[in-house]
Amino acid sequence: MLLGLVRESVMQCFCHTCRAPIPPAVVRSQAAISKIKAKPRTYQPKKVKFVSTEVRCQEKTRGGLCYEVILSEPEVKAAPPKRPSSPPNKNMSIQEIEEKLKAAEERKKQLEQNKVAALSAQIMKIEEASRKKDEQTNQFISATREALEQKMENHIGKREAFITDLKTKMKDHIENVEKTRMSLEQQCDEVRLALEEKMKIASAQRDDNIKKMLDRLKEHEEQVNKVRASNLVKFQQLDAAVQEKLEQAQLRRSQLEQEQKEKLRNHERRAEMVRQNKANKVQGNNIQETASSG
Repeated sequence: MLLGLVRESVMQCFCHTCRAPIPPAVVRSQAAISKIKAKPRTYQPKKVKFVSTEVRCQEKTRGGLCYEVILSEPEVKAAPPKRPSSPPNKNMSIQEIEEKLKAAEERKKQLEQNKVAALSAQIMKIEEASRKKDEQTNQFISATREALEQKMENHIGKREAFITDLKTKMKDHIENVEKTRMSLEQQCDEVRLALEEKMKIASAQRDDNIKKMLDRLKEHEEQVNKVRASNLVKFQQLDAAVQEKLEQAQLRRSQLEQEQKEKLRNHERRAEMVRQNKANKVQGNNIQETASSG
């Protein structure tokens, strides 16, 4: 694809105005090279001196302009010079006429020869210019082709060197990746083995811990049963002791109540005796007073 683009760019026209490739059927030595006009050429208008009109500008109002066009007088064109009239015909002999015809024929031949020589000179100049142009074009094409071929060779060499370098780098990278992968796989295997060993040890320890825990739970349950039985015996003994103490307290209470009641009875008897004694004393005093007064 790149070679095709380079070939097309080389075989295109070198006038820098068209980009169409030259048809292969046209021979450059026979066909005249003509530049294709890509853009229409513009010409600056010629300076013309207008003497027939005059434009005057004056400011009549504020902000406005007034233009006056003054027409000049028409020019009087001079009459064209008259051609001199041919001399009057004279009576010429046949020999003179033949001589004039021969002279005219010679002048005509001379003029034709001059025209042919001028045309041949022009054709030679055109052919020489075309040949030089073809030579320059061929030289430019060959130089451009050589430069492009050199560039292509350099580009191909650089590309091959770049591809070789890239392949080397990719090979080194792949080797490094493979080494890294192998080391990672080895590390993964080691970690896996270590984890499996740890899992085995942990499983064995877990089984041992479960057995120990079950033994401890059994011992604890036995101890709990023993403590529960001893506590039950102690509770029964305590209950019996409490009942006995309650009975003793009830007896002491009843005894205390009897004693208190007995004390109250004694106190009441004493109080009654004291009242009786007091009443007897009062009666005795009254009797004595009455006796003394009587």
